[in-house]
Amino acid sequence: MNDTQTPSPPRHIVNAYDAELKALHGLITRMGEIACRQIDDAIAAIVNRDGTLAQTVMQGDSELDALEREVESHTVRLLALRQPMARDLRDVVGALRIASNLERIGDFAANVAKRSLALQSLPVIELTRSLQPIGRAVAEMLREVMRVYHTDDLAAALAVRSRDEEVDRAYTALFRELLTYMMESPQRITACTHLLFVAKNLERIGDHTTNIAETICFRIQGREPEGERSKGDESSFTVVMAKDVTGPVP
Repeated sequence: MNDTQTPSPPRHIVNAYDAELKALHGLITRMGEIACRQIDDAIAAIVNRDGTLAQTVMQGDSELDALEREVESHTVRLLALRQPMARDLRDVVGALRIASNLERIGDFAANVAKRSLALQSLPVIELTRSLQPIGRAVAEMLREVMRVYHTDDLAAALAVRSRDEEVDRAYTALFRELLTYMMESPQRITACTHLLFVAKNLERIGDHTTNIAETICFRIQGREPEGERSKGDESSFTVVMAKDVTGPVP
């Protein structure tokens, strides 16, 4: 053997390392499953005015927090003891970044659940159901990106990234619709304000899911996608004039 050649590590060390990586992937998978369920339940709680389900979502947020801490501990141990390089290093660092995004997604889902409790004390607004398409879209994005986490499908990861613009545009449309509704029916302002915050939380879930897609791209190819992601959120520039309001809403 050449004196400069690095000897291969013993097989038992390789097996132990593989087991640790598998355990790390398992933690990320579990976080993804919980986050998807949290989104679904938060939307159901607000649409169905289900206070019990809302409380369940809020309480479930602590499970994601605990799993994120476990991922952090696991990655620190892997970095310190195994000193991974190249793809393995990207895998470990990527898991840490993905866990952080999943934890934030759980926070936003819990925020939606909290708003649903406030809305239950107010008259029903039909526009509440307009949240469902955005909720379904971000939940589908998250499920797809977690599938890609296991398949390393670069094209699929980029497809998830591109869907963020679709969510942004849906959010902008709902933002405008809610502003118009408030002008037509001022007594609904409080409820509509809560719905605006809910819509923004769902839009932010889309952003964090897109971050996960970009991290997966980094893990696969060693770099994040080139160019800025397309954004469709124009709510900052949205203005509703009195002439846009055509009449009262029942």
